Amino acid sequence: MRFAEIPGQNAVKKLLVQSVQRQHVAHAQLFRGAEGSAAMALALAYATFLNCEARQPNDEDSCGQCASCQKIDKLIHPDLNFILPVTSTKQVPKDAVSSKFAAEWRSFVLENPYQGLNDWMQHIGAENKQGSISKEESLQLLKLVSLKAFEAQFKIVVIWLPELMHPAAANAVLKLLEEPPAATIFLLVSHAPEQLLPTIVSRVQPVVVRAYSEEELVDYLRDVQKVPEVKARQLAQISDGNLGAALAAQDSADSDYFALFAEWMRYCYGLKVDKLLATSDEFQKMGRENQKEFLQYALGLLRKVLLFGIDAKFVPHLPAAEQQFVTGFSRFVSLHNADPITRELNEAHYHIERNANPRMVFMDTSLRVAELLKM
Repeated sequence: MRFAEIPGQNAVKKLLVQSVQRQHVAHAQLFRGAEGSAAMALALAYATFLNCEARQPNDEDSCGQCASCQKIDKLIHPDLNFILPVTSTKQVPKDAVSSKFAAEWRSFVLENPYQGLNDWMQHIGAENKQGSISKEESLQLLKLVSLKAFEAQFKIVVIWLPELMHPAAANAVLKLLEEPPAATIFLLVSHAPEQLLPTIVSRVQPVVVRAYSEEELVDYLRDVQKVPEVKARQLAQISDGNLGAALAAQDSADSDYFALFAEWMRYCYGLKVDKLLATSDEFQKMGRENQKEFLQYALGLLRKVLLFGIDAKFVPHLPAAEQQFVTGFSRFVSLHNADPITRELNEAHYHIERNANPRMVFMDTSLRVAELLKM
């Protein structure tokens, strides 16, 4: 993976590139970013850059053409190793360690490097089991780092979600960080670094990866993924900075969530029960995933309405289609009723997620919201 393939994050990219150019590469680095951020993608691009065989002193990205780059791009380089949270599955009923899931991991990352733990668990067929980095993994890790690099300048060990390490595995990693093997670089990619041992955090160089803004997601989805503008904005608002979620949802059925939400709020305010009943039938036909997406969209748009009512400067990038509605609707959403309306939408999402009857949930929420809009 090239740095150029990752949207935004220019400050982090510059920091990583300069560490290589100045030959100040820390032996252990912690890429800390929320789920759906570019933390894993940046770690992979950095690993590719470090071992690029054609890299020149002033280069700012890997070449993508040399043998090392091509192998890392396919995640088959012998000096690029991964430690992952795993669990027993039908294919691996016992002694589950990362090496037994290498093929699944390659397909998972190559499909979308911005995914999270739940996506990974579903990918390997974990059902309702939770993944972890077991104490058996620590023995594999010690054997791994005892060997010299096969063909690259650096042996690179990527530990994904180190916060899920068993205490024995965490202690093994700590020992390696205290006495690092020669020419070995540890890249820890964490979504919850506050759950790591403080002694581990103190021995790694932090690389802070910020979440994507809504506009960055819109630009990437529209310009790179070729998603239509309206749908790109809809996905960006639903995903709330999570690029992995936005990419995963881009193939979902097209739905004009804005038009549905605006119509819904007008019917609620006017307490047009017959219209609300008809709209609840539409909602039921959408399918559960789209129903959940719509409610997520509603929460995001409600937040924009509230912020616009406080000060229009808080919402500087409203698309033209939403501008008129948000301006008018902001008169009816205030600090007094925004919080209870938000709770009602969250409650509806909760019940839809747990297979409640969509038509009943929608109608009940509509009547409650209608009452709150009169406050």
